[in-house]
Amino acid sequence: MAPKKNKLKKMLSPPTPPPAETMADDNDLMDDLFAQLDSKDDGTRKESAIILNEMQIDQVADKLEAAPKKDGKARHKARQARKAAALAETYAPTDTAADARLEREAKEEEEQITKTSDELGLMIHEINPDGHCLFSAVADQLALLGILPPSAATYATCRRAAAEYIHAHPNDFLPFLPSDLGEDGAGATEPGLMDRAQFERYCATMRDTAIWGGEPEVVALSRAYGVPIHVVQGGKPPVVVHDPAGEQAQPAGDKRIAYISYHRRLYGLGEHYNSLRPKTFVSSLKAVFQ
Repeated sequence: MAPKKNKLKKMLSPPTPPPAETMADDNDLMDDLFAQLDSKDDGTRKESAIILNEMQIDQVADKLEAAPKKDGKARHKARQARKAAALAETYAPTDTAADARLEREAKEEEEQITKTSDELGLMIHEINPDGHCLFSAVADQLALLGILPPSAATYATCRRAAAEYIHAHPNDFLPFLPSDLGEDGAGATEPGLMDRAQFERYCATMRDTAIWGGEPEVVALSRAYGVPIHVVQGGKPPVVVHDPAGEQAQPAGDKRIAYISYHRRLYGLGEHYNSLRPKTFVSSLKAVFQ
């Protein structure tokens, strides 16, 4: 872990422009860091959190944000550092009572999602928690429905589809995308939303990196592939429906529905998506391999 700590310090310090190879390594390192924070292994998660807290990366982010406004790379690193710091603070082992509460809430959420899934004749198919989980979960569903061939049912395919749909329909999505510099930041529109340059960057980042996808991307995927996406979650409502026709309800009995589950508490980073497969499908697979 020590070599990783030293490399992270070097990566997050205000830089002289690095060669392209170093930048690629830095991006891979940050993906690796987030993957560790997202690990199901409690020890791995806490170890990563401790290192980040020791590095005081909140202060690093402050320095990076003070860089000249034209230094977009430094500001991007600052946002990465700020997010990592928040996650590290959340998951560092500092409060036993808070840890117990989060564990209890995670268990309750899992029970609610399992109950709703059982009622729908579905069961959880776990998706790797790597930043691509939403797109991998939807890809799995699109393959089950025959909308995508298995060879094309990947997170990369779905990332591209979501990003391209959002990019092609800016008026549908811009009202829901806050400026990445904050509502008072340079370049924000009057309501604090993204300007066109930020929107272009958002779409490219969503297409090409492991940044998390959320509700805008669920909506985009539903419309891009013309299939309702039903999101099972803990709390109320137990199922959130995203229909490509908008408010129009899907006809009863229509089986072309993609089912995914949304977990706020299950994994280290607090937000995760899984695919929900029909129990009959899973039973058939088990029968084949028995």
